[in-house]
Amino acid sequence: MILDAVDLRDFYASSLGSIARRMIRRQMRALWPDLRGMRMLGFGYATPYLTPFVEEAERVAAVMPTRMGVLAWPERITEERNLALVAHEDEIPLSDLSVDRILVVHGLEYSENAHLLLREMWRVLTDGGRLMVAVPNRRSIWARTDHTPFGHGHPFSTEQLNKALRQSMFTPVRDARALFFPPSRRRFWLSAAPAWERMGLRWLNPVGGVTIVEATKQIYGGTLAGEKIRRRFYVALPAGGAAMSPAKATEDAASSDRSER
Repeated sequence: MILDAVDLRDFYASSLGSIARRMIRRQMRALWPDLRGMRMLGFGYATPYLTPFVEEAERVAAVMPTRMGVLAWPERITEERNLALVAHEDEIPLSDLSVDRILVVHGLEYSENAHLLLREMWRVLTDGGRLMVAVPNRRSIWARTDHTPFGHGHPFSTEQLNKALRQSMFTPVRDARALFFPPSRRRFWLSAAPAWERMGLRWLNPVGGVTIVEATKQIYGGTLAGEKIRRRFYVALPAGGAAMSPAKATEDAASSDRSER
């Protein structure tokens, strides 16, 4: 089951979601402490984690898959400054070698074809670029409770994620974990979350709720035998910054495809 953009927005607006974002973002920032002068792309529902990079990176954009829908981002901005768009996961409307850093959150676990998604990330990433993927950890309690986004979609072990990356011409280089506190909305557990994170990072690393892996691009990786090169098209964000439903986004994409035949 894939959650839509509104469900994900509402989770991160909650107390539990806010603390989860802070703990995950801390580990991401440790891996990518300085992105000045770089072009950055977020895929999936990555916007809660992109915000710190907006003023630092040269350019930041967010792509949400059509099945998820899209919300304007950053919030409380004019339509002219919207940095979010919707696209099919294997047809990102960006040029080859156009992005220095890609962050995938709430994307890979919801993908209909993880290999095609990762190959599309490979295509738009520069030869010296890096990819960071955050997924629910299969061994964690977060992957077994469905009242958070991390309990939906396909969870991964670190070994499974590394294998998927290697099969898509990436080389995993570093990993991290986050979310060691229970996924509870109770005030006691939320207030104790920082202490749980410190303890978990030291003694409970294999069972963190989220696995984060950084990977580099294998520049000798060409199109694999049997891989289909697909025509690309753009899907526009609706005026006014409103959310576009997954069904509407898919319908618009299909209409665009038929009109060009």
